Order: sequence, then structure tokens, then C-alpha cells
Amino acid sequence: MNHYLDLFLAWLAVEKGLSLNTCTAYSSDLARYLDFLEKLKHNSPDEIQASDIAAFLAKERERGLSARSRGRLLSSIRMFHRFLLIERYARINPSSIIEAPRPMKKLPSFLTTKEVELLLKAPKGESPEDVRDRAMLELLYATGLRVSELVNLKQRELNLAVGYLMTTGKGNKERLVPIGTTACQAVSEYIEQVRDRQDPEQEQKELFLSRLGEKMSRQAFWNIIKKRAKQAGVRASISPHTLRHSFATHLLANGADLRSVQLMLGHADLSTTQIYTHVTRERLKQLHREIHPRG
Repeated sequence: MNHYLDLFLAWLAVEKGLSLNTCTAYSSDLARYLDFLEKLKHNSPDEIQASDIAAFLAKERERGLSARSRGRLLSSIRMFHRFLLIERYARINPSSIIEAPRPMKKLPSFLTTKEVELLLKAPKGESPEDVRDRAMLELLYATGLRVSELVNLKQRELNLAVGYLMTTGKGNKERLVPIGTTACQAVSEYIEQVRDRQDPEQEQKELFLSRLGEKMSRQAFWNIIKKRAKQAGVRASISPHTLRHSFATHLLANGADLRSVQLMLGHADLSTTQIYTHVTRERLKQLHREIHPRG
């Protein structure tokens, strides 16, 4: 079988024009695969079955190879068998029916309700920056907006009287998101005390402005939330997305249905929202371990 590997690597270099480093990566991946086939005493491509590929990937998983690495390994195997089929060294491609390993989604980090309270109370003064930052943090936690949606939010997209806002998310999809009473009040105070004085002619469309009266950037808000988290004594790893994760996690933990949370977050696929159910389950397990006498 090593003879076919040599032919494959030459094909990659000549026909596909791949670099030496890429060819070396394919060679490294396939060397282990061919060693496995050799132990099964397979001497020709047509002897290889889909079950052999599945068994090889299972062995790699037992060896501790991550799902991402196994996915890359399968990609190399698929390319190898495609080559054998194209060049007529084989009559079938057994790799075509093997599904790629799905990597476990990293659970999003979130704040506890106590940490959120500390963060929201950090801008407690009455300076223009405190009033603005308080409004931004309250609105972010109340709605679960992405940071880009927050800094791009227009005044006309806000309806404080009714308690909702309109935002444009990924794929230019618009969605309505309700706003709680506390956030409405904080935003209203910002508009009356800071925003209208800062931009009396209403030249800027965006709701939240920098100290210079210009549209706020994502990086500027990142610095704001880092500063406020430090003031509140909240861990340093916080990001604007942490409040979005906290919003979703706390809603589900308090009985919200998954579909409603999906709509508020603007997720196109429900499976994206489902990761927060894993977060709440992990939290319950942790509480059980900490509190139960036989945890």
C-alpha cells in the first residue's frame, strides 16, 4: 500500500500543485492509516472497507486524538481514496460514507447573577461616562445583543415607551427584542442627560456615542467593559460576549423556552442555542457536587 502513497503524494504535488508542507502533512496522516491497513493484511485498495476506516478512527480516538484532529485525518483519507478512484487504482471509495467526527462545542463562559449585579453597579456615578456605560451594560444584559449590534444600534430602532428594540443581526436579518424596565430607564436617563446634550442637532444616527460625540467602536466598548469589570472585581477574562452568554444562560435557568431564547439571540439554527442547555446542566452538576453530602 505504501506504493500508492508515493503515487498519491506525487499527484498532489504535480496535479494539485500543493506545497511541500501540505504534502508532508498528508504523508504523516496517511502513514498511520496505511500501517493500520497493513496489520489487517490489506494489500490492494479494493480490499479496504468503510468499517476499516471507522475502526482506524475509533483507534485514534482511544489514543486521545481530538475530534478536530480526527476530522483532519479523515479529510486526508478521503482525498487519498478519491485519488485511487480517479486514477482507477480502485473501483469504490469506502471513505465516502464515513461521517466526520463532530468536535464538542466549547461551552460559553458566563457570569453568575451576583457577578452581573456587581458589573451593572460598577458605573455608579453621575458623570456622562457613568450614565452612558450604565445604560450600555443594562441594555446589553437585558437584550443579549451582540456587541456589533449594540454599537450600531440607531436611535430610531429603539422604542422605550413600548419596551422593545429592532436590531439587524447576521445575514442582515432583523429581529425584535424586548427590553426590561430597568434597562429602559437607564437608556432613557442616558438620552436625556447625556445623548441629547452631546448631539443636540441629532446629527449622529447611533444611540451610543463616544466622549467626542462620535459613533462608538467595538474596541472602545471592549475597553469599557474591561474597565467596569475590574471596578466590580469580576474576573479579568470577561468580554462583551460574556453578557450575551449570561443573558441566555440565566433565561434558560429561570424557565424560558429554547425557541424564545433563539429568537431573542437571533440564532438561525436552534442547535446553536442548545449549547446553553449544556451550560445550565453543567452548572446543576457543579452545584450537586458542591452541596450534596455524597456529591
